[in-house]
Amino acid sequence: MRIVPAILTSSDDDLERMVKQAELFTDYVQIDFMDGEFVPSVSIKPRALNKISTSLKLEVHLMVKKPQDFLDELVTPQLRKVVFHCEATNSPTSTINHIRSRQLEVGLAINPETDVSKITGLINQIDSVLLLTVNPGFYGSKFIPKVLDKVEQLRAVKTSHNLKIGIDGGVKLTNFSSVITAGIDFACVGSAIFNQTNPSRSYYQFIKLLEEEEKCLN
Repeated sequence: MRIVPAILTSSDDDLERMVKQAELFTDYVQIDFMDGEFVPSVSIKPRALNKISTSLKLEVHLMVKKPQDFLDELVTPQLRKVVFHCEATNSPTSTINHIRSRQLEVGLAINPETDVSKITGLINQIDSVLLLTVNPGFYGSKFIPKVLDKVEQLRAVKTSHNLKIGIDGGVKLTNFSSVITAGIDFACVGSAIFNQTNPSRSYYQFIKLLEEEEKCLN
C-alpha cells in the first residue's frame, strides 16, 4: 500500500510552499483542482501548477465539470496521471482517450453516493479507481467509512491485476487502521499531512503505522 500526499489550495503561494514541503519526504503527490461548478469550492488554476519547477512526479485529481478542457491547460512535464470523475462527464471513454493521447495514466474517481456498477464497463480502460471517502470539495471533510465496502465490490469485477484501487478524503491516523485493513493499493492523504505543524513528521507517522499494521496482517 502507498500513501499519496494530496495538495488542495486556492493560493498559488501556498501551492508552491506545499510542493517544496513535499519534496522533503516523497517523490509523488496528488494535486487537487476544483472549479466551483462540479464542487462548490474553487482551487488553484492550471497555470499555477504549470509555473512550478519541482522534482516531484505529479498526478492531478480533477473535481471539475469539463475535465478535457481543464487538462488541455495543464502543460507541466512532471504530470504522470490524470484522475477525473465519472459523474463529471457523459462521455467518460472520450475523456479517457483524451488523457491517453497525452501518454498519461488514467484514474477514474467516484463520489461516495455513486455505485460501483456505474464504472464496471470502464474498468479495462483505466489504470486506477479512486473511491472518494468524503463528499468532495473541502479539505478536512468527514470520513465516510461505508465507502470502504466498495473495495470488495471492485475486486469482484476487476479483470486486471494491474488495476489499482485507492481512497481519497478524510484519512487520518485515527481511522487509518480500517483503511489498511480494507486492502487498498493507495490512500491519498491531505489535511492530516499538510495542515499539521510538521508535514514531514506527519507523513512518516502514517508510514510507521502502515508498517506496524502490515506486520500484524502478515
